[in-house]
Amino acid sequence: EYPTMGTGDFRNSALIIRNHDESECCDLRYVSHEIRQGKYGLPGLPAVYAKDEEAQSLEIILEDSASKVQVHLLYGVLEEEDIITRSVQIMNLGTGKIVVEKAASACLDFVNGEYDLVTFYGRHAMERNFQRTAITHASHMIGSRRGTSSHQYNPAVIVAGQDTTEENGNCYGMVFVYSGNFMCEAERDQYEQTRVLMGLHCDLFHYPLEPQETFTVPETILCFSAEGFGGLSVKYHRCIREHICRGRYRDNIRPVLVNSWEAAYFQFNGETILQLARDAAELGIDMVVMDDGWFGKREDDNSGLGDWQVNESKLGCSLGELIRKVNDTGVKFGIWIEPEMVSEDSNLYREHPDWAMQIPGRKSVRGRNQLVLDFSREEVRKQIFEEICGVLDQGNIEYIKWDMNRSMVDIFSSTNFQGKVAYDFVLGVYDFLEKLMEKYPNILIEGCSGGGGRFDAGMMYYTPQIWCSDNTDALDRLRIQYGTSFFYPMSVIGAHVSAVPNHQTGRSISLHTRGVVAMTGAFGYELSLDKLSVEEKAQIKEQIRQYKEYEDLICRGEYYRLSNPFRDSCAAWTHVSKGKDRVLVHVVMLENHGNMTVSYVRLRGLLPDVVYEEVKSRQRYYGSALMEAGIPMPVELGEYHAYQLEFRITK
Repeated sequence: EYPTMGTGDFRNSALIIRNHDESECCDLRYVSHEIRQGKYGLPGLPAVYAKDEEAQSLEIILEDSASKVQVHLLYGVLEEEDIITRSVQIMNLGTGKIVVEKAASACLDFVNGEYDLVTFYGRHAMERNFQRTAITHASHMIGSRRGTSSHQYNPAVIVAGQDTTEENGNCYGMVFVYSGNFMCEAERDQYEQTRVLMGLHCDLFHYPLEPQETFTVPETILCFSAEGFGGLSVKYHRCIREHICRGRYRDNIRPVLVNSWEAAYFQFNGETILQLARDAAELGIDMVVMDDGWFGKREDDNSGLGDWQVNESKLGCSLGELIRKVNDTGVKFGIWIEPEMVSEDSNLYREHPDWAMQIPGRKSVRGRNQLVLDFSREEVRKQIFEEICGVLDQGNIEYIKWDMNRSMVDIFSSTNFQGKVAYDFVLGVYDFLEKLMEKYPNILIEGCSGGGGRFDAGMMYYTPQIWCSDNTDALDRLRIQYGTSFFYPMSVIGAHVSAVPNHQTGRSISLHTRGVVAMTGAFGYELSLDKLSVEEKAQIKEQIRQYKEYEDLICRGEYYRLSNPFRDSCAAWTHVSKGKDRVLVHVVMLENHGNMTVSYVRLRGLLPDVVYEEVKSRQRYYGSALMEAGIPMPVELGEYHAYQLEFRITK
């Protein structure tokens, strides 16, 4: 159940302990167990939560008799959600120091059968691409050494039978509730057994435990579906939406916002933001967000990070005055921060150069011209927290975009043991966010890390909305949002309509199609509103009206993928209400050829024996017909046509 190094099991191990005598062995044996009502919690770490009547916890205690290392396996069982969680606490009850060299929180062993491993790889501006590979006689590993869960691999995988499809077959999910370095290993051994592990990456990790100290491995959420990938997704969406996300905005309607970044980048002043608010109010947009460039000496990405004082000369007024003016237009105000970072050209760095992660005697590795602050140190977090609070207290700020724009490289701390730094850094981020939530419970925090570089269940515990990707191109977003949807609910996906030609790809796609694509999640805009034509403004007003009508269905309904945009001629997905009486279908055509064939989109999640009426055409169909035969899509000239269809059960 929890395989260890040094006991004769030569497959990948979940735990490696270096003992006080430098031996690497830990022979864990059963001591006791306890079942109790309610879901266990993890001090300092995000975890699934539930009411006492919704969950039970199982704790199994194992011990190595020689070293007195004790391991507590923690299982949370949410029966109605079809979810089991697993975490591990490692306790040093011996007399000498030990070092944890590797620690996983979940291990799945399959004694027979052939399986595929589904992972989600990517890069900045092209995250979470679906990849399916056979688990062969080898060790397959994905993970992150970047200090974040990363753009390159997401800390969530599926172990699937080789015949599993979107709608049929067995599959097992593993979601790591952690925002830093992780590792998932899968292997098939010489006896045709398959083992899959999820836990912390062992690189840059050597965690010492003195006698009586305890180390906690972050939680893994486990789930099984016999109804294919789609059935697995529905369960994970509900679990994360209702048992990971917290706070006022877990269930509340989110504001439709416009962000200043692609509208103005660093070149703005207070009047720019105020004019954006006036234009937003005219269109029915709820909030304007002032992005990077409002603080310190910050005219580009070479300076200013760490100096969280408002640049009033740039704004032309105090922050409080600007917020009041924005609110007077009828629009809410939000702000961008990047607390974990520092520029060398900043007062903070000049005063505290040792607060930045740098290896003494070596040239620093920079990302986006910035360094990482050592958030494993409480005094660093304390000062940054006080300065951020000093900004938030200046006016009616109702939204924070928390960014993190580079990976960690020079992982070194002047006050911490080096093998602990990467892990303690993430705990420091969680500590900061928890304090921020406690102090400002009515502020919506949206996570971001160069877009989707920290899009994980750990961050969702603190930020119920995450910017899905820095890539706002509608065509690319179809694929990014497709991969994201396998585990994460629509309510956490920040999705905006941006300008054309698109700033990342140069592609031009109609405003209607951009709106349909962005209505997959938490909706907003990323463009200069004053450059819109009269016709475009009318379209945006209608988009906002539609989104607000559909918002509850989109963010809290059951989501089903109806096609594969990497393979099919269209991208299609649907949102189905809890009672299955209301259905919203989105379709974007990806291909058009001479003498084009008709594409049929088959719906999912409907009641087969009732009649549904399409709202606009008044056409009526049995649910079974919509699911088995599907809807024929129009064949029109031009590229990337998009359609929204709403169905309701007829009375």
